[in-house]
Amino acid sequence: QVQLVESGGGLVQAGGSLSVSCAASGRTFSSYAMGWFRQAPGKKREFVAAISGSATTTYYTGSVKGRFTISRDNAKNTVYLQMNSLKPEDTAVYYCAAGPVTGTVYTQYDYWGQGTQVTVSS
Repeated sequence: QVQLVESGGGLVQAGGSLSVSCAASGRTFSSYAMGWFRQAPGKKREFVAAISGSATTTYYTGSVKGRFTISRDNAKNTVYLQMNSLKPEDTAVYYCAAGPVTGTVYTQYDYWGQGTQVTVSS
């Protein structure tokens, strides 16, 4: 069982930066791939970024490539999402997830955090 707790969301102006974190419980954090997903009001949950357990592989959705960076610190059981050049369309609740494979589909992840709100004002 893995418990995930996100933090770091907030309100930022367009063009600004924000970093969100996800702290995981358990002693096997490095064995899990981690993903970030987001869900805007009235929209489906969508994939944002993923990182393998060893951090050797990362994936990003096209709309955030070059702006967002996913990273992890296995010693701290934490995964990060650094978001730069934020746009109003990045506004959403951001969720971290843990799973056995570095996937881009939410059904590939077994454990989810409660989410953290990111709001980008224009």
